[in-house]
Amino acid sequence: MKHIKIYILLILTVLSCTSHIQAQLRKPKNQPFADQKVFHLGFTVGVNAQDLILSHTGYVNEDNSVWFSEIPSYSLGFSVGIIADRYINQYMNLRFVPSLHFGEKRFLFKEENGLRNDFEASIKTNYLSFPIHMRFSSERFNNIRPYVLAGGYVNTQIGNSKAPVIKLKNVDYGIDIGLGCNLYFPLFKLSPELRFSFGLRDLIVKDRPDITDKDLLVFTNALSSGKSRMITLTFNFE
Repeated sequence: MKHIKIYILLILTVLSCTSHIQAQLRKPKNQPFADQKVFHLGFTVGVNAQDLILSHTGYVNEDNSVWFSEIPSYSLGFSVGIIADRYINQYMNLRFVPSLHFGEKRFLFKEENGLRNDFEASIKTNYLSFPIHMRFSSERFNNIRPYVLAGGYVNTQIGNSKAPVIKLKNVDYGIDIGLGCNLYFPLFKLSPELRFSFGLRDLIVKDRPDITDKDLLVFTNALSSGKSRMITLTFNFE
């Protein structure tokens, strides 16, 4: 199910570009010098889907139970941010896009032998993100210009729950890759963009003295590591 949603987001992004290409023959360009500004600002809005890649310890509890977990489906969240763009040359731009990502992660825990009921836990994960991207653009064709991007980010969690069953570290970092296209209109430039974020840090907090109930501690003991993944579909206005 998660992979199907990824494909849908990718198809929507590509279709938004290809449909615009097909509708155009050679015609006068809107904002012909928009990409030559040394520095400009904009804003971005969109949706995100957060995930964790989980590894397990195989820890055997006192009652001989062994638990495993997964995040079976994405939960859509909301993203908003501002854009600061620095022109490098005809094909390259350096971009700083501080953003807020509102979302959640839903864990499903299962006992290895199925002798105990499944357990579900949900964690609100709202991030203040500081990504820096290098964007590589193709030649402009009329009023459309595809691009790809790559870069890195640092996320800090805001509004964390006081004592969730699973606790995540407040700071994360990783790499971004993405693709999109600039669509040029008379008064502004719109850029649908699909971005994939891959966290590099283990986010699972394993030392949990705040949990005194052993029936809840088994879920933390079950997890060896968890690294974030996020898919973001945004619409950039510049």
